[in-house]
Amino acid sequence: MKVLVTVSEVADVDDEFEIDGLGIESRYLTYDLNEWDNYAVEEAVQLAEAHDDVEVVTATIGPERTEETIRQALAKGADRALRVWDDALEEASVLDPMTKAQVLAAVVEDEEPDLVLTGVQTGDDAFGATGVALASSVDYAWGAVVNQLDYEPGNDVANLHRELEGGIEEIAEVDVPAVLTIQTGINEPRYASLRGIRQAQSKPLEAHTLDEIGVDADGLPLPLTLTDLEEPEVESDVELFEGSPEETAGALAEMLRDQGVEA
Repeated sequence: MKVLVTVSEVADVDDEFEIDGLGIESRYLTYDLNEWDNYAVEEAVQLAEAHDDVEVVTATIGPERTEETIRQALAKGADRALRVWDDALEEASVLDPMTKAQVLAAVVEDEEPDLVLTGVQTGDDAFGATGVALASSVDYAWGAVVNQLDYEPGNDVANLHRELEGGIEEIAEVDVPAVLTIQTGINEPRYASLRGIRQAQSKPLEAHTLDEIGVDADGLPLPLTLTDLEEPEVESDVELFEGSPEETAGALAEMLRDQGVEA
């Protein structure tokens, strides 16, 4: 059995930063594995640990710089990794879900995994649509916002719980092969051990261009263009109360009275 996990590198911005054109100056950025993808990796690795003959492969769309970050998944137990990048992707200011899905679909068609796990969203653009778009592209069944997964390798159906709006949880069955978008809290992602970090350096990490995976760069949709980037205006000030609980409670009550809020 094979589980393919899509993983992304996301940037964390310092509290104080400067904008340079259509981007934030690199000195204010730190990079890490996307939070939701971290849970997807853990779910795949736990499945591999519980059953024999389960291979975990990660797939990433990103430049060479991302390899240091995506090796975190290898250090946590994934068996090998794939990275796709191309000049055509480099030129794009925004990679929308359909473009990502088209690229990842080529990887899925080549790897033929039984399960594809993606994070519900990435922490930067937060589109939250790539996983479902990928399922449509490869004609796989899908389940979104999964917070519990029960699957026995070889079965034709996976049982899962889905988190819906309003605190509702749906219990569902999904035919396999399937694409599942994984919600945070489904498990407790592990920290990479020193041994795992060392082993990750020798695990396969293949880099491919679009042409090498059979994707026509000229045929990519690329419908979105970033035209402007600015820091939002602060509409109000924040007042911080310091002191003991009694002192801060009194100060808060006085402020609320001044604002016309009565008990």
